[in-house]
Amino acid sequence: MSSTRYVSRLTDQTQALILAGGRGSRLEMLTDWRAKPAVPFGGQFRIIDFALSNCLHSDIRRIAVLTQYKSHSLIRHLMTGWNRLNTDYGDILDIIPAQQWLEDESWYSGTADAVYQSLDIIEAYDHQYTLVLAGDHIYKMDYGLMLAAHARSGAEVTVACDRVPIAQASEFGVMETDDNRRIVGFEEKPADPRALLSDPDHALVSMGLYVFNSDYLHETLGRDAALESSSHDFGKDIIPYAVRAGHRIYAFPLDEASPGRAYWRDVGTIDAFYQTNIELLQDEPVMDMYDPKWPIFTKLVQSPPAKFTDHGPEGGCQVIDSIVGNGCVVSDSRLEQSLLFGDCWVDKHCSLERVVALPGCHIGKRCRLRNVLLDNGCILPEGTIIGEDSRADRRRFHITDGGVVVVNREMLGQGRRYQPQEMNRWAGSEDSAVRSR
Repeated sequence: MSSTRYVSRLTDQTQALILAGGRGSRLEMLTDWRAKPAVPFGGQFRIIDFALSNCLHSDIRRIAVLTQYKSHSLIRHLMTGWNRLNTDYGDILDIIPAQQWLEDESWYSGTADAVYQSLDIIEAYDHQYTLVLAGDHIYKMDYGLMLAAHARSGAEVTVACDRVPIAQASEFGVMETDDNRRIVGFEEKPADPRALLSDPDHALVSMGLYVFNSDYLHETLGRDAALESSSHDFGKDIIPYAVRAGHRIYAFPLDEASPGRAYWRDVGTIDAFYQTNIELLQDEPVMDMYDPKWPIFTKLVQSPPAKFTDHGPEGGCQVIDSIVGNGCVVSDSRLEQSLLFGDCWVDKHCSLERVVALPGCHIGKRCRLRNVLLDNGCILPEGTIIGEDSRADRRRFHITDGGVVVVNREMLGQGRRYQPQEMNRWAGSEDSAVRSR
């Protein structure tokens, strides 16, 4: 049997579960009124689009998205932007809200509990393998190759892994493996992470992406649910238990299944989210969004192309290493290493340096911004200066540990929502914005 045919049979027997219900508290104000997987990313995408696109490219067509907190904009995005799956041919995109069918009617207490509470729905679809994915990571990966490695090794669980600098490893689950890639040690977010023997500057960490034999998953979730001492989380409980119990649990490296150069980012903090967007502006970014062989799919917003205007001798636009989304209008201004999402307006004589502006922002005349993240729909008055005086910025806005100034509508005294006078093209969800002109 050919390798391609072997992989296609495995993907046909696989159900993907995308965990998209976490609070996303480390993203702070960016998740005040939207789920983390629904946060805009990269100029026109949502974070969850990367996991979904990977599924389609891997020929996994049975997908369930488990939602919970502030999920309206996420659900709307899935319903309107991901209707490409064809149910006539067995494709499934199932959106599963929190079930609360346990006696205490609790919200999900952890990632494993989210799957456990949804097992009755998930197991209605017959499948041999369960692929558990996080809905808030940025990466490209062919899951079919990981499934093939899982089946060939005889594993009960396979954990996707990547190498990260040792200084960052305490944010992840750190693994030890033997010569056959069997996981022999696992510690979730250790204060003193163990480095790789072959590379003392890096550690091997879990990507929070798992392949389970479905029968094994059912059994181990039931065992965990009965433990009052468990936090019911894959990284904190399920995986460490499998290692301690000597179950067949193996690691699979990202670089063996990544189209192009291996790249994976957990954008769980504002600094990580901001920096990952800025990395897209490099001359040759590792995350290549322009690869026609592995496009990132999303809901395409109907809007006109971006426009740059020049109003005479003192006018003209200068755009350096930047991305400008559809529907944007930039007048007589300078953009350097900046990313404007759709429907942003930049009035005359502005200077933007390392600015990430989410959809629907309006930047008034003669504004100067440096190292700034604007949440959607912000309207900056004429002459606003941000990023030059940290004391002044701290009085009005939020400054991250990495020095990024975060601004949202509430900080500007504009409230969380606008009264609709002119809805922009990202409207129709709790994170929609109204642009004032």
